[in-house]
Amino acid sequence: MQDKTGILLETGTNEFEIVEFAVGSLIGGINVAKVREVINPVEVTKLPNSHPYTDGIFTLRGKVMPLINLARCLGTEDSEKFNIIVGELNQVYVGFKVSSVSRIHRISWEAMEPPPEVANANLVNGIIKMQDKLILLLDFERIVADINPTISAKLSKIPASAQNIVDARQGKTILVAEDSHLLRDLILATLHTAGYTQVVTKENGKEAWDELEKNLANKGAKRFDLVITDIEMPKMDGHHLTKKIKEHNDLKEVPVVIFSSLINEEMRRKGEAIGADAQVTKPEIEQLIQLIDSLVTQR
Repeated sequence: MQDKTGILLETGTNEFEIVEFAVGSLIGGINVAKVREVINPVEVTKLPNSHPYTDGIFTLRGKVMPLINLARCLGTEDSEKFNIIVGELNQVYVGFKVSSVSRIHRISWEAMEPPPEVANANLVNGIIKMQDKLILLLDFERIVADINPTISAKLSKIPASAQNIVDARQGKTILVAEDSHLLRDLILATLHTAGYTQVVTKENGKEAWDELEKNLANKGAKRFDLVITDIEMPKMDGHHLTKKIKEHNDLKEVPVVIFSSLINEEMRRKGEAIGADAQVTKPEIEQLIQLIDSLVTQR
């Protein structure tokens, strides 16, 4: 899993790769872009008064990271034999303990369905129907945020701003594409508090694209001043949405900011290649607002 050459896809194709794994009787998936490697069990150091989802911490190539027990988190049976998926989310390395890792699948975002509204479905971003099974695409960001509350705190931190900047925010219209209900509400509330009161939110890139087309068709409507998009979303991902915007004659001048936990050096290059105006790693919403200010309050 360390060498992913040839696995990561061309940017903007609306496809992605997932690593399939088992946690007890559950079959889960994680975006290849979040995975740094898969390793065998290592020595784990337990910490006093740690979160119940964690088994402790371990060291890998000089990096100390927590080990999250996904079986305990998901309420399913644990197993004696296990692997560790080493992931990078929000520029933080985390180990996820799983029963086994099987293979990689190439999936279209259009094939991913939102989870049903049932108990604990908030830990699932989407469901992928395979021929003989269902794969749950887990919300790893939420799992990590539950363990590390400073992430949620950063999503509501607003930069200090001069009154003229706050006043300028009032007249700007922003479109947000974010599939996580929790993050969508946090982003909306924080933008409103900062003074960006004209915000339209959508659950995925397809809904956001439909909103942009509807807005263009309505000759009397005020055009969107900026688009904020996540990358991982069902139906249409943020890279595909960005590519469509930048290739459209009437929309290409609209600034697009990618706000995602997937932003690393490799993903940043992909975003630049399709014309993203800025890219911010979740949960740095203070940096996001400063970038929005630089892109729209001066226009």
